[in-house]
Amino acid sequence: MNGVRLGHMCSGNVCPGEVRFDNARLNSVRSRDGFTLAELLVVVAIIAVLIAIAIPLFNAQLEKSRESTDLANVRAAYAEVMTSCIESGKSASQTVRLVQEQDGWQSFDAVTIGGITHKVGDPDTKHWKGDPEAKGVCEVSYAPETGIVFDWRAYSFNINEDFFDALNKSGALVGLENNGNFEFDSKCPNSEYLPKIEQAIASNSLLKHGTYAFLGSGKIESKRYLFWTSVDVNKVGVGAEIPVIIQTTGGKYYLSKSTTAQRSGGYVAIADHTYNYNQFLSSGTKYDSLQEAFDAYKQTVRNDYPDFSESLKDIKGTK
Repeated sequence: MNGVRLGHMCSGNVCPGEVRFDNARLNSVRSRDGFTLAELLVVVAIIAVLIAIAIPLFNAQLEKSRESTDLANVRAAYAEVMTSCIESGKSASQTVRLVQEQDGWQSFDAVTIGGITHKVGDPDTKHWKGDPEAKGVCEVSYAPETGIVFDWRAYSFNINEDFFDALNKSGALVGLENNGNFEFDSKCPNSEYLPKIEQAIASNSLLKHGTYAFLGSGKIESKRYLFWTSVDVNKVGVGAEIPVIIQTTGGKYYLSKSTTAQRSGGYVAIADHTYNYNQFLSSGTKYDSLQEAFDAYKQTVRNDYPDFSESLKDIKGTK
Protein backbone atom coordinates (compact mmCIF):
# COMPACT_ATOMS: atom_id res chain seq x y z
CA MET A 1 0.00 0.00 0.00
CA ASN A 2 2.23 2.69 -1.39
CA GLY A 3 5.00 1.56 0.86
CA VAL A 4 3.15 2.32 4.00
CA ARG A 5 3.78 -0.34 6.71
CA LEU A 6 0.92 -1.18 8.91
CA GLY A 7 1.84 -2.13 12.46
CA HIS A 8 0.36 -2.38 15.92
CA MET A 9 -0.72 0.87 17.45
CA CYS A 10 -0.06 0.68 21.16
CA SER A 11 -0.71 3.08 23.93
CA GLY A 12 1.79 2.71 26.67
CA ASN A 13 2.35 -0.97 27.48
CA VAL A 14 -1.14 -2.12 26.55
CA CYS A 15 -2.07 -2.87 23.03
CA PRO A 16 -5.58 -3.22 21.62
CA GLY A 17 -6.78 -6.81 21.94
CA GLU A 18 -4.59 -7.54 24.93
CA VAL A 19 -5.93 -8.38 28.42
CA ARG A 20 -3.69 -7.57 31.29
CA PHE A 21 -4.42 -9.35 34.64
CA ASP A 22 -3.63 -7.82 37.98
CA ASN A 23 -1.83 -10.75 39.64
CA ALA A 24 -2.04 -9.25 43.12
CA ARG A 25 -5.83 -8.87 42.93
CA LEU A 26 -6.26 -12.37 41.49
CA ASN A 27 -4.22 -13.90 44.28
CA SER A 28 -6.31 -11.99 46.83
CA VAL A 29 -9.55 -13.40 45.45
CA ARG A 30 -8.16 -16.91 45.33
CA SER A 31 -6.90 -16.76 48.92
CA ARG A 32 -10.27 -15.66 50.52
CA ASP A 33 -11.67 -18.73 52.39
CA GLY A 34 -14.28 -17.20 54.86
CA PHE A 35 -17.71 -15.58 54.82
CA THR A 36 -18.52 -11.94 54.76
CA LEU A 37 -20.48 -10.36 57.62
CA ALA A 38 -23.50 -9.98 55.33
CA GLU A 39 -23.44 -13.69 54.50
CA LEU A 40 -23.23 -14.63 58.18
CA LEU A 41 -26.15 -12.34 59.02
CA VAL A 42 -28.27 -13.98 56.34
CA VAL A 43 -27.49 -17.43 57.73
CA VAL A 44 -28.30 -16.32 61.30
CA ALA A 45 -31.58 -14.79 60.12
CA ILE A 46 -32.57 -18.02 58.38
CA ILE A 47 -31.78 -20.08 61.50
CA ALA A 48 -33.78 -17.66 63.67
CA VAL A 49 -36.81 -18.03 61.40
CA LEU A 50 -36.57 -21.81 61.50
CA ILE A 51 -36.31 -21.79 65.30
CA ALA A 52 -39.27 -19.42 65.59
CA ILE A 53 -41.33 -21.88 63.55
CA ALA A 54 -40.04 -25.03 65.25
CA ILE A 55 -40.32 -24.05 68.94
CA PRO A 56 -44.11 -23.49 69.01
CA LEU A 57 -44.63 -26.75 67.14
CA PHE A 58 -42.39 -28.58 69.57
CA ASN A 59 -44.11 -27.02 72.60
CA ALA A 60 -47.52 -27.92 71.19
CA GLN A 61 -46.47 -31.53 70.75
CA LEU A 62 -44.96 -31.59 74.23
CA GLU A 63 -48.20 -30.23 75.76
CA LYS A 64 -50.21 -32.78 73.78
CA SER A 65 -48.04 -35.51 75.27
CA ARG A 66 -48.64 -34.14 78.80
CA GLU A 67 -52.39 -34.03 78.24
CA SER A 68 -52.37 -37.60 76.93
CA THR A 69 -50.50 -38.65 80.06
CA ASP A 70 -53.06 -36.90 82.26
CA LEU A 71 -55.97 -38.57 80.46
CA ALA A 72 -54.34 -41.97 80.80
CA ASN A 73 -53.79 -41.43 84.53
CA VAL A 74 -57.36 -40.22 85.11
CA ARG A 75 -58.77 -43.20 83.21
CA ALA A 76 -56.58 -45.52 85.27
CA ALA A 77 -57.83 -43.86 88.47
CA TYR A 78 -61.42 -44.30 87.25
CA ALA A 79 -60.82 -48.01 86.72
CA GLU A 80 -59.31 -48.41 90.19
CA VAL A 81 -62.12 -46.47 91.87
CA MET A 82 -64.81 -48.53 90.17
CA THR A 83 -63.00 -51.76 91.00
CA SER A 84 -62.73 -50.74 94.64
CA CYS A 85 -66.43 -49.86 94.79
CA ILE A 86 -67.49 -53.12 93.21
CA GLU A 87 -65.34 -55.18 95.56
CA SER A 88 -66.13 -53.29 98.78
CA GLY A 89 -69.54 -51.85 98.06
CA LYS A 90 -68.34 -48.55 99.58
CA SER A 91 -67.49 -45.10 98.28
CA ALA A 92 -63.99 -44.55 96.97
CA SER A 93 -61.90 -41.77 95.46
CA GLN A 94 -58.48 -41.08 94.01
CA THR A 95 -56.68 -37.84 93.26
CA VAL A 96 -54.59 -37.50 90.11
CA ARG A 97 -52.01 -34.73 89.93
CA LEU A 98 -51.91 -33.20 86.44
CA VAL A 99 -48.66 -32.54 84.59
CA GLN A 100 -50.08 -30.34 81.82
CA GLU A 101 -48.83 -26.76 81.82
CA GLN A 102 -51.80 -25.02 80.18
CA ASP A 103 -55.40 -24.70 81.28
CA GLY A 104 -58.05 -26.65 79.40
CA TRP A 105 -57.42 -29.11 76.59
CA GLN A 106 -55.20 -27.98 73.74
CA SER A 107 -55.35 -31.24 71.80
CA PHE A 108 -58.93 -32.42 72.17
CA ASP A 109 -62.31 -30.89 71.33
CA ALA A 110 -64.10 -33.25 73.68
CA VAL A 111 -62.93 -35.77 76.26
CA THR A 112 -64.76 -38.93 77.23
CA ILE A 113 -63.92 -40.83 80.42
CA GLY A 114 -66.10 -43.55 81.88
CA GLY A 115 -68.90 -42.74 79.47
CA ILE A 116 -68.92 -39.04 80.51
CA THR A 117 -68.18 -36.60 77.68
CA HIS A 118 -67.16 -33.00 78.34
CA LYS A 119 -65.84 -30.05 76.36
CA VAL A 120 -63.84 -27.21 77.86
CA GLY A 121 -66.24 -24.46 78.80
CA ASP A 122 -69.24 -26.75 79.16
CA PRO A 123 -71.28 -26.09 82.32
CA ASP A 124 -70.74 -28.35 85.31
CA THR A 125 -72.86 -31.44 85.64
CA LYS A 126 -73.36 -33.81 88.54
CA HIS A 127 -70.67 -36.07 87.05
CA TRP A 128 -68.13 -33.48 85.82
CA LYS A 129 -66.95 -30.45 87.78
CA GLY A 130 -64.78 -27.76 86.22
CA ASP A 131 -62.05 -27.92 83.59
CA PRO A 132 -58.43 -29.06 83.89
CA GLU A 133 -56.01 -26.41 85.09
CA ALA A 134 -52.25 -26.23 84.70
CA LYS A 135 -50.55 -28.28 87.44
CA GLY A 136 -53.96 -28.90 88.97
CA VAL A 137 -55.56 -32.16 90.02
CA CYS A 138 -58.50 -34.34 89.13
CA GLU A 139 -60.35 -36.12 91.89
CA VAL A 140 -62.13 -39.25 90.68
CA SER A 141 -64.77 -40.37 93.17
CA TYR A 142 -67.74 -42.68 93.33
CA ALA A 143 -70.59 -42.72 95.83
CA PRO A 144 -73.91 -44.58 95.56
CA GLU A 145 -75.89 -41.35 95.85
CA THR A 146 -73.90 -39.39 93.22
CA GLY A 147 -72.34 -42.00 90.96
CA ILE A 148 -69.01 -41.26 89.34
CA VAL A 149 -67.68 -37.70 89.61
CA PHE A 150 -64.67 -36.14 87.89
CA ASP A 151 -63.68 -33.01 89.80
CA TRP A 152 -60.97 -30.89 88.15
CA ARG A 153 -59.35 -27.99 89.93
CA ALA A 154 -56.08 -26.38 90.99
CA TYR A 155 -54.95 -25.58 94.51
CA SER A 156 -55.86 -22.17 95.86
CA PHE A 157 -52.72 -22.03 98.00
CA ASN A 158 -49.01 -22.26 97.31
CA ILE A 159 -48.48 -26.00 97.18
CA ASN A 160 -44.67 -25.53 97.26
CA GLU A 161 -44.66 -23.29 100.32
CA ASP A 162 -42.13 -23.62 103.11
CA PHE A 163 -44.11 -22.55 106.18
CA PHE A 164 -40.97 -21.64 108.08
CA ASP A 165 -40.30 -18.78 105.65
CA ALA A 166 -43.01 -16.77 107.41
CA LEU A 167 -41.60 -17.54 110.85
CA ASN A 168 -38.06 -16.61 109.85
CA LYS A 169 -39.09 -13.41 108.06
CA SER A 170 -41.28 -12.27 110.94
CA GLY A 171 -38.43 -11.85 113.41
CA ALA A 172 -40.56 -13.50 116.09
CA LEU A 173 -37.63 -15.65 117.20
CA VAL A 174 -35.37 -12.67 117.89
CA GLY A 175 -34.55 -12.72 121.60
CA LEU A 176 -35.70 -16.32 122.01
CA GLU A 177 -32.35 -17.90 121.11
CA ASN A 178 -32.03 -19.35 124.62
CA ASN A 179 -35.67 -20.39 124.93
CA GLY A 180 -36.08 -24.12 125.34
CA ASN A 181 -39.65 -24.35 124.12
CA PHE A 182 -41.77 -21.67 122.40
CA GLU A 183 -45.34 -21.73 121.10
CA PHE A 184 -46.93 -19.35 118.61
CA ASP A 185 -50.55 -20.46 118.26
CA SER A 186 -52.78 -18.70 115.72
CA LYS A 187 -55.71 -18.72 118.18
CA CYS A 188 -53.84 -16.92 120.96
CA PRO A 189 -55.66 -13.58 121.29
CA ASN A 190 -52.99 -11.54 123.11
CA SER A 191 -49.74 -12.78 121.58
CA GLU A 192 -47.12 -10.10 120.94
CA TYR A 193 -45.45 -12.37 118.37
CA LEU A 194 -48.48 -13.48 116.35
CA PRO A 195 -49.07 -10.13 114.56
CA LYS A 196 -45.51 -10.26 113.21
CA ILE A 197 -46.03 -13.79 111.89
CA GLU A 198 -49.43 -12.96 110.40
CA GLN A 199 -47.89 -10.03 108.54
CA ALA A 200 -45.18 -12.29 107.09
CA ILE A 201 -47.61 -14.98 105.89
CA ALA A 202 -48.28 -14.78 102.14
CA SER A 203 -51.83 -14.14 100.96
CA ASN A 204 -51.91 -17.50 99.14
CA SER A 205 -50.64 -19.49 102.11
CA LEU A 206 -52.45 -22.52 103.50
CA LEU A 207 -51.95 -20.89 106.90
CA LYS A 208 -54.70 -18.44 105.95
CA HIS A 209 -57.12 -21.31 106.57
CA GLY A 210 -57.85 -23.26 109.73
CA THR A 211 -55.51 -23.22 112.72
CA TYR A 212 -51.72 -23.33 112.91
CA ALA A 213 -48.98 -23.20 115.53
CA PHE A 214 -45.20 -22.89 115.42
CA LEU A 215 -43.75 -24.96 118.24
CA GLY A 216 -40.37 -26.09 119.45
CA SER A 217 -36.94 -24.94 120.52
CA GLY A 218 -35.53 -21.44 120.21
CA LYS A 219 -32.04 -22.87 120.67
CA ILE A 220 -32.04 -25.70 118.14
CA GLU A 221 -33.48 -25.05 114.68
CA SER A 222 -33.92 -28.75 113.87
CA LYS A 223 -36.34 -29.06 116.80
CA ARG A 224 -38.93 -26.62 115.47
CA TYR A 225 -42.27 -27.71 114.02
CA LEU A 226 -45.30 -26.30 112.27
CA PHE A 227 -48.70 -27.82 113.09
CA TRP A 228 -51.65 -27.09 110.78
CA THR A 229 -55.28 -28.25 110.68
CA SER A 230 -58.24 -27.11 108.60
CA VAL A 231 -60.32 -27.21 111.79
CA ASP A 232 -61.18 -24.11 113.81
CA VAL A 233 -60.08 -25.47 117.20
CA ASN A 234 -62.06 -22.86 119.11
CA LYS A 235 -65.22 -24.34 117.60
CA VAL A 236 -64.43 -27.99 118.32
CA GLY A 237 -63.40 -27.20 121.89
CA VAL A 238 -61.00 -28.80 124.35
CA GLY A 239 -60.10 -32.48 124.22
CA ALA A 240 -61.04 -33.06 120.56
CA GLU A 241 -58.92 -35.32 118.40
CA ILE A 242 -58.05 -33.56 115.15
CA PRO A 243 -55.95 -34.43 112.08
CA VAL A 244 -52.83 -32.30 111.59
CA ILE A 245 -50.13 -31.74 109.02
CA ILE A 246 -46.72 -31.23 110.61
CA GLN A 247 -43.74 -29.71 108.81
CA THR A 248 -40.22 -30.02 110.14
CA THR A 249 -37.39 -27.57 109.45
CA GLY A 250 -35.84 -30.38 107.41
CA GLY A 251 -38.56 -29.96 104.78
CA LYS A 252 -40.49 -33.14 105.61
CA TYR A 253 -44.22 -33.35 106.16
CA TYR A 254 -46.17 -35.69 108.41
CA LEU A 255 -49.85 -36.52 108.56
CA SER A 256 -50.64 -37.12 112.21
CA LYS A 257 -53.23 -36.26 114.85
CA SER A 258 -53.33 -34.27 118.04
CA THR A 259 -55.71 -33.44 120.89
CA THR A 260 -56.84 -29.86 121.43
CA ALA A 261 -56.02 -28.33 124.80
CA GLN A 262 -57.06 -25.41 126.99
CA ARG A 263 -54.70 -22.49 127.43
CA SER A 264 -54.67 -20.04 130.31
CA GLY A 265 -55.25 -17.22 127.86
CA GLY A 266 -58.79 -18.43 127.35
CA TYR A 267 -58.31 -20.06 123.98
CA VAL A 268 -58.07 -23.60 122.62
CA ALA A 269 -54.65 -24.71 121.35
CA ILE A 270 -53.96 -27.09 118.48
CA ALA A 271 -52.04 -29.46 120.79
CA ASP A 272 -51.21 -29.90 124.45
CA HIS A 273 -47.92 -28.76 125.98
CA THR A 274 -45.10 -31.18 125.29
CA TYR A 275 -41.33 -31.32 124.90
CA ASN A 276 -41.49 -34.55 122.90
CA TYR A 277 -42.74 -33.63 119.44
CA ASN A 278 -41.30 -36.82 118.00
CA GLN A 279 -44.32 -38.66 119.35
CA PHE A 280 -46.44 -36.92 116.71
CA LEU A 281 -43.97 -37.78 113.97
CA SER A 282 -43.53 -41.42 114.93
CA SER A 283 -47.28 -41.99 115.03
CA GLY A 284 -47.83 -40.23 111.69
CA THR A 285 -47.04 -40.87 108.03
CA LYS A 286 -44.13 -39.03 106.39
CA TYR A 287 -44.36 -37.31 103.01
CA ASP A 288 -41.76 -35.54 100.89
CA SER A 289 -43.99 -32.68 99.77
CA LEU A 290 -46.82 -30.51 101.02
CA GLN A 291 -48.96 -31.61 98.09
CA GLU A 292 -48.68 -35.28 99.03
CA ALA A 293 -49.35 -34.53 102.69
CA PHE A 294 -52.34 -32.32 101.90
CA ASP A 295 -53.91 -34.88 99.55
CA ALA A 296 -53.53 -37.52 102.26
CA TYR A 297 -54.93 -35.11 104.87
CA LYS A 298 -57.99 -34.42 102.75
CA GLN A 299 -58.64 -38.11 102.29
CA THR A 300 -58.20 -38.76 106.00
CA VAL A 301 -60.68 -36.04 106.91
CA ARG A 302 -63.29 -37.48 104.59
CA ASN A 303 -62.77 -41.05 105.71
CA ASP A 304 -61.98 -40.74 109.42
CA TYR A 305 -63.23 -37.28 110.43
CA PRO A 306 -66.38 -36.68 108.34
CA ASP A 307 -67.61 -34.11 110.87
CA PHE A 308 -64.68 -31.90 109.84
CA SER A 309 -65.29 -32.14 106.06
CA GLU A 310 -66.98 -28.76 106.10
CA SER A 311 -63.68 -27.20 107.16
CA LEU A 312 -62.25 -27.99 103.72
CA LYS A 313 -64.91 -26.29 101.64
CA ASP A 314 -63.22 -22.87 101.47
CA ILE A 315 -59.90 -24.32 100.30
CA LYS A 316 -59.98 -24.57 96.51
CA GLY A 317 -59.08 -28.06 95.43
CA THR A 318 -60.94 -29.72 98.29
CA LYS A 319 -64.60 -29.64 97.32
